[in-house]
Amino acid sequence: MAQSDDRIQRQIVFVLVDNFSMIAFSSAVEALRLANRALVYNAYRWLVISCNGEPVAASNGLSINVDGSLGDFRRGRLDVITPDLIVISSGVQVEQFNNTELNGWLRANAKDNRRIAGLCTGAWILARAGLLEDRRCAIHWETLPAFAEAFPDVDVHADLFEIDDNLYTCAGGTSALDMMFHLIAEDFDEKLVEQVAALCVTDRVRNPQDRQRLPLRARIGLHNTKLIDLIELMEANIADPLSLVDLSKHAGLSRRHVERLFGQYLGRSPARYYLDLRLDRARHLLLQSDLPIVEVAIACGFVSASHFSKCYRELYGRSPKADRRERSLQPVD
Repeated sequence: MAQSDDRIQRQIVFVLVDNFSMIAFSSAVEALRLANRALVYNAYRWLVISCNGEPVAASNGLSINVDGSLGDFRRGRLDVITPDLIVISSGVQVEQFNNTELNGWLRANAKDNRRIAGLCTGAWILARAGLLEDRRCAIHWETLPAFAEAFPDVDVHADLFEIDDNLYTCAGGTSALDMMFHLIAEDFDEKLVEQVAALCVTDRVRNPQDRQRLPLRARIGLHNTKLIDLIELMEANIADPLSLVDLSKHAGLSRRHVERLFGQYLGRSPARYYLDLRLDRARHLLLQSDLPIVEVAIACGFVSASHFSKCYRELYGRSPKADRRERSLQPVD
């Protein structure tokens, strides 16, 4: 880890938008504060701005005072001149927000390859500024269907967070904590992340592609009974996955219609969703049972342990054996 004059220091600018998510914003800030505490120096410094310099009300009704306006920042009136990271914090009713000055400023910073992040529904603002075309992003599940309709050229996913080059987006809530853990690991190491996670009293550091944990019917709506039936059919056929043709026949829909439903409401293809579902089940078996890895693979519909390991590593960034080994090292209460 860097020491003395070579110590890492990052300057961060948070931009608050009306009705922003307080839990996402505070999770992001607290991760940075606790990283500073663990490091015993201020590696992360931040300021908070709004477009007009006025206090901003969160969706819970509480207001946050800011250090100044976007105009103040652009004219060099605030402490930070060149930020290492810009974080857009928004929440409900984001589709009603549009600020041309902010859009232009974001485009200029993206052109300079500066890191830009969106919390909760922040991806909507990044997309409106033209930063997300043909790029991967994550957004809160409530907003995903409308977002997919508004920005068909954006590769949106119902994951906890997504990183595409210099663009970072998360689904809101405590996923902001996970995204900041990843940023801290990029700057320092996993050991520091573990210290910060312990200070946050969080049980584990989640992976970017961990799915947003929420009731299926809440996520896609009660009226989408065909889609709910399809997903429940997938969940009931993990060991012997059904083909897309069989799934379509069961729902009485064309293959194209099924693909459109999954893309619109879940941000991925039926095949990708099915695979992620099987890998999610496999991960739970690895961490919560003593089944041999080859039996976990078979129980989740994989024809070989090598194919299972390859898919697992692509999604979670580590092998099934590594996750099983980590579980075995966990202390027992």
